[in-house]
Amino acid sequence: MAGNTNLRIARKDKQDEFYTQLEDIENELRHYRKHFNGKVVLCNCDDPYESNFFKYFAMNFNQLGLKKLIATCYAGSLIADTQMSIFDEEQPEEKKTRVPHKIVITEVTDVNGDGAINLGDVEYLIQNDKNVLTRLKGSGDFRSDECIDLLKEADIVVTNPPFSLFREYMAQIIEYQKSFLIIGNQNNVTYKEIFKLIMQNKIWAGVNAGAQKFEVPLSFERNNTYMDNGKKYAKFGNICWFTNLDHNKRHEELDMYKHYSTAEYQYYDNYNAIDVGKTADIPMDFDGIMGVPITFVYKYNPEQFEIVGITDRGNEYGLKTKEYTKVDSPKYGDLNRRGALLINNELKSTFAKLLIRRKQ
Repeated sequence: MAGNTNLRIARKDKQDEFYTQLEDIENELRHYRKHFNGKVVLCNCDDPYESNFFKYFAMNFNQLGLKKLIATCYAGSLIADTQMSIFDEEQPEEKKTRVPHKIVITEVTDVNGDGAINLGDVEYLIQNDKNVLTRLKGSGDFRSDECIDLLKEADIVVTNPPFSLFREYMAQIIEYQKSFLIIGNQNNVTYKEIFKLIMQNKIWAGVNAGAQKFEVPLSFERNNTYMDNGKKYAKFGNICWFTNLDHNKRHEELDMYKHYSTAEYQYYDNYNAIDVGKTADIPMDFDGIMGVPITFVYKYNPEQFEIVGITDRGNEYGLKTKEYTKVDSPKYGDLNRRGALLINNELKSTFAKLLIRRKQ
């Protein structure tokens, strides 16, 4: 819960420049290698030198069989250029971190002559080939015309977008019909725009989820930060990968071992559905609608289950059976917002739940 609280605070303050660790990228990307052969990959929220997304694709350019790798950095990045100056000319220290630029790689060879093809060759390209790294004319914001043109060119987008702009970022990817693998907060599942896409099987959860640490600007101040070798890190809970690239985990059958009983599974007072406390407790022999935690998305197999809605205030999916007033309860607002259970003769609101049913 503490990690989730820190994410909400960061979104509110717009302090969401979080750089993903290379280990976390490698652990996720290894499940999608088949998708990248011959493709143009865009990392459009990444400083080309600092970003571990860029480093991953640069180091694995040949193994993945990439056609092209593009990375862009926006003006105002607080982490960009902290390891090296990527432009020859001297810049005032306060301006060095605010230069929007892009890098485009179409080939990685042993250009530095050390007998190996690795990130050192990419660094050599950055420093010596003026056609590889160039300034952007605009701000480098993913919504700018210049960056949208790069998006149109790409086949797959892989990055960690600003958490405060997740809805807008996802809407753009869907608009331009791009394949993607991006990081977000698992509570994004409950966003109206995101949930519709999940329900329609247009996007789904990636393989890994849970707590992750990110490099953050030195100016980032929260109780979840710590220093290590001169860099500042923050650990956040409830991190989730979102994608429309298929992976094997998505087709694994969820093992169900429990049987339905009225003693263990209670119907909501305002939905014709039973409440299931944990995904592991989904009964194997119940054919009706079930309310399950949003973490169910990590186990969701579209061949095994159907998502039919979510407990929501507006009853957009027509599944709510009752609206409460202050006559019913002084907390009628909370009750109408989610599913309600009658416990000890008192109506109590639950957390947001996905409404699912088993497929026959």
